[in-house]
Amino acid sequence: MNLASLDLNLLVTLDALLEHRSVSRAAEQMGLSQPAVSAQLARLRRHFGDDLLARFGNQYRLTPLAVQLRHRVRTALSGVERVFAAEPDFDPATTTREFALIMTDYAVAVLGPELVACLREEAPGARLRFTANTPQVVDNVMQTLTNADLLLMPHGFIDALPHTDLYLDDWVCLVATGNPAVGEEVTVEQLRSLPWVVTYHGPTASTPAVRQMRMLGIEPDVQVVTENFLTVPGLVAGSDRVALLQRRLVDRIPAEFGVRALPCPVDVTPLVEAIWWHPMYDDDPEHRYLRDLLTRVAGRV
Repeated sequence: MNLASLDLNLLVTLDALLEHRSVSRAAEQMGLSQPAVSAQLARLRRHFGDDLLARFGNQYRLTPLAVQLRHRVRTALSGVERVFAAEPDFDPATTTREFALIMTDYAVAVLGPELVACLREEAPGARLRFTANTPQVVDNVMQTLTNADLLLMPHGFIDALPHTDLYLDDWVCLVATGNPAVGEEVTVEQLRSLPWVVTYHGPTASTPAVRQMRMLGIEPDVQVVTENFLTVPGLVAGSDRVALLQRRLVDRIPAEFGVRALPCPVDVTPLVEAIWWHPMYDDDPEHRYLRDLLTRVAGRV
């Protein structure tokens, strides 16, 4: 295909249409008139030989081809933005770059405040965008990391990607302060019998600690599943439930929250939190700066 014959501005229109599934909302986002966006949609339909947006009643839905294109368009636009945002010399003090990091709320709680403070001091014009980590991100990690700078993730889920280790963290058991069934320690039998609060529970989604317990023959009685680590203490407080949580996060829970941390009765390997990135960013000076910044911040916290 001859790119010179294509109007690459149509990528922006296509992205807005696939996002909003509405000509009027896409036009509003782009600052164009509805007739102008309708004309561009017509050009896109002719190019692909597909409706892209199909009417169902009073709504538009994406056609199967449009569903396939949605992520590809975002990837293409991200690449275009990075090309035209490149600078001959990177200076943190003058950059206006937005850095995109995919990380759990746990990682944001541990690293976020110090990371923001350091970036404000060294690169006051830069911006951080935190995006939530999900099992879908991990399942499509190579594609995901073409649109993001870094993924913060413990070892055990990803391989064959460049990475730098940041810090270690231990797992501790979390129970309600007033739980009468648990004394000064949690027993292995209680891990089997007590109801659990777990994060990312699924065939391929769970914390490394829970996976290790299963390998030891301890199958949690899962009562509550959440994909936010910060919600775990509230789901344990005032109940007979138990959870495994990272010590660095537990240390940030106020004493009046009504939970207490106890050692895990089984030998659970500490997690190794790391940053992962796409190989195409290995030599990117802006990217190297961000990796160095996170490494320094992790050393401080």
